[in-house]
This record gives sequence, C-alpha cells and structure tokens, in this order.
Amino acid sequence: MTAIQAVCIRGYEERSVPKSHTVYRIEIQAHVRSWQMWRRYSEFDDLHTELTKAVGSPPPASLPPKHKFSFMRSRIDTKLLEERRSGLENYLRAILSAKEDQWRESFPFKDFLGVPVSRQGVGPPTQFTSSTWLDEHIELQTRIRTVRADINKRDALSDCGDIAGSHAANVAAKAKLAGLSMRISTLEKGLEELGLSGMGEGELQRRTDMVARLRDDHEKLTRMVTVARQTSRPSAGTSNAPVPESDREALLGTNVFKPVTRVFGAQPKETEQTRPLDNHGIFTMQQVQMQEQDQQLAELTTILQRQKQLGMAISNEIETQIELLDDLAGEVDRVGGKLTATNRQLNRLG
Repeated sequence: MTAIQAVCIRGYEERSVPKSHTVYRIEIQAHVRSWQMWRRYSEFDDLHTELTKAVGSPPPASLPPKHKFSFMRSRIDTKLLEERRSGLENYLRAILSAKEDQWRESFPFKDFLGVPVSRQGVGPPTQFTSSTWLDEHIELQTRIRTVRADINKRDALSDCGDIAGSHAANVAAKAKLAGLSMRISTLEKGLEELGLSGMGEGELQRRTDMVARLRDDHEKLTRMVTVARQTSRPSAGTSNAPVPESDREALLGTNVFKPVTRVFGAQPKETEQTRPLDNHGIFTMQQVQMQEQDQQLAELTTILQRQKQLGMAISNEIETQIELLDDLAGEVDRVGGKLTATNRQLNRLG
C-alpha cells in the first residue's frame, strides 16, 4: 500500500475531446516515488458522492461551488479556474490531514489518486512494482515500530502498577500484529515475482535481507506480547514464611548435605609461585592478579565500546545508502515510464 505524503494541484488545461472541458493536474508524492493524475471537476463531484456513501458521512471539506454557465466562462475566466483549482487542492489536503482516516483509506479515494491497491479496498496489494514493494515494506516497518511502542508502554504501566492499562496496551499490540505475518509472506512472494521479472541480483538480495529482518522482528514481538512481564513483587496469595525443617527433611531426607568446609572442589596444588609465600604473601599476590584482571577488563571494555561505535556508524551508513538506493529505484522507475511514453510517441510518429 502506497502511503501518500503530499498532494497538490499545480495547474490545469483545456481539452476538446470528447467535448470542451477543463482538467486539473494533481501531483501525488509518496515515500519513494511521485506521479500525477488529470481529473476534471465532475470527477471530483463523483468522488465526493462515493466517499459520502462509502463512509456514511461527507469528507471534512466541501468542494468549491459550481457556477452557472461555468462551462462557457472557463476558457476565458482565469480567476474562476484559479479559485476552483485552489478549492479542489484544499479539498484533497483536508482529507489527507483529517484526524479520521476513513476517507483517505477508502477505495474510491485511492482509486481517484491512482494509488495501487487491491480491488476490495482492504488488505495489502498482492502484485507489486519495484516502488510499491518499497512502500509496503515501509508501512510494515511503521507497523512494527508501533507494536514495539505499545509493548514498551505495557511494561511501563506494569511497573507503575496499572494492570488495566498494561493489559489494554498488550491487547492493542496483539491487534496490530494480527495479519502482519500474512503481509510479510505476501511481500516475500511479490519479491519472488519481481526477481523473475528481471530485478538485479544485488537488489534482490538486499530486499531479501529486508524481508528476513521484518520476519525476525515479527517473531520477537509475537513472543513478547504472548508472555506477560514478570515482576518481583509478591502476589497476595504468596507467603515469605520460612519452610519448616520437618518439611525440608521429608522432601530431601536426612544427611543430604555434606559438612561445609573451607575447601571447595579438588584440593589446591602448590605451585612454584606460592610455595615460598606465607598467607599474607599469597593474599598480596591474589590482589595483584585481581588488579591486573580489572585492568584487562577495562581495556576490553574500551575495545568493545569502540566496536559498538563502529557498528553504529556502519549501521547509519547502511541506512543512508538504503535510502539513496530507494530514491534511485524510484527515479529509475520514473525515467523508465518516461522512456516508455517517449517510445510510444516515436512509434506513432514512425
């Protein structure tokens, strides 16, 4: 599913087929690609009617009003066209920015803007292009981040003793996880189809790793929401009273434990270093060895911190490269579309 970031109406033009009318150029910007649609005012009017029927209430903004004899004035009255262009743009933006997503998530609205979705209007698409595949991946990443936030909220409320709030957050996380596995499988199947259609081996491997990370995150979150966080606070039904000695003997028997001695394990062996030392000398030697071990641990900690910093820097660089590659993929698709259109025009001229 393509998540729309912005929409605007840049201009308009007059067309004479099948009869004289004005169409408006709508530019849509998604995560990694953009496209444009041409729509006339009557199509906006049909969209408004379909949205009202599908949702049960009109969109948050109204269409600019119709003017009498506007079909006769439109070619000469630029002020009327500009007012209508601005009103139609505000209409679309109001739907996108509305707190309720029922209008922008409906099939008539997505179909009007040319968003690739399944015909039923619910669920993820089952066929992908390179760009729509990335859009669906970004949306699944967003869903996983939301689930993780709900789990963190659940743990925080549990620590504060808010059992009802913790349970509600856990239920919300489970609801958001529902269907996520199927969408990841659909994404994986779509990637296989893209591979058969000629996607490069390197890009195919990169996206395969992206799907694997999604699946790992999904499995981890599934385990987290199914296991309630354990707290150290004793419940009302538990008791901290000591166990009677008779019960201990009945369970373990008598003479189970050996007498406690100061020597654990095998008898220590004398070494060349310890032989000439008395107790104080051995104690001093142990202190020196412990200080050396502490120093080695400090050096190891410094090395591990450096490795962590290098790992984070590499991760940030990889994320930057992924974003650049995603942008490049979108540009390649856009240029490919332009080349296809140009070839068609050349074929017509030829």
